[in-house]
Amino acid sequence: MTPTLTKTADQYLVKQAVTWEQFKALQSAFEEIGGVRLNYCEGVVEILGIGLLHEMITALLGLLLGQYFVIKRMRFTSTGAYTQSIATKLEFQSDLSFAFGSDPKVTDLCIEVVVTSGSVKKLRKYQLRNIPEVWFWQDGKIKIYCLQDEEYEQVEASGWLPDLDIAHLEQSLLMESQLDAVLAFQERYK
Repeated sequence: MTPTLTKTADQYLVKQAVTWEQFKALQSAFEEIGGVRLNYCEGVVEILGIGLLHEMITALLGLLLGQYFVIKRMRFTSTGAYTQSIATKLEFQSDLSFAFGSDPKVTDLCIEVVVTSGSVKKLRKYQLRNIPEVWFWQDGKIKIYCLQDEEYEQVEASGWLPDLDIAHLEQSLLMESQLDAVLAFQERYK
C-alpha cells in the first residue's frame, strides 16, 4: 500500500505566564468538553484539540509497539496517556507512555503524536519528570530524544528498543489500512 497522510483541523493554543491556580481553573472549565487536552509546564499552558488523525496514529503506534514487545518477549507496562505531574509546576499527558521496569509509575518512554503544532521545547516537561526517552511522531517521521547528562539529545535509534526498525515503523504508520500495517509489521519481526 502507498503511504498516506492527511492532516486534520486539530486545534493548538499556547498561553504564557499562567499561574498554577489559573491553570487549575482553566482545567476545571474544560472538564465537560471532550477531545481537549490541557498541559502545564512552568507557566505555559497548551490547549490541544485532539482529532481523528491524531487518535488513529496514536492507537496504531500503541498496537504496533505492543506487538513488538510481545514478539521480542519484552516485559512492559503500557501506561497510556495518564497524567504526570509535579504539584504547582507541571501537569501533562503524553499520547503514549511505557514502563519497562517493575514499577509502572516510573515512565521509561513517552511518545507524542504531533499533528498540528509542536517543537522540542516540549521536552522540558519530560526533563522535569526525568523521562529517559521521548519520541515525537510528526509529518510521518519519528524523532527520538534520549536524556543524557540532564539534557535531551536527538539520536537515531531507541535506547530501549535498539533493534526496532524506525523507518519500517514510520512506513507502517502511514499505510492506508491498519490491517495492512499490522500484517507488514508482523512480517518484519517474525
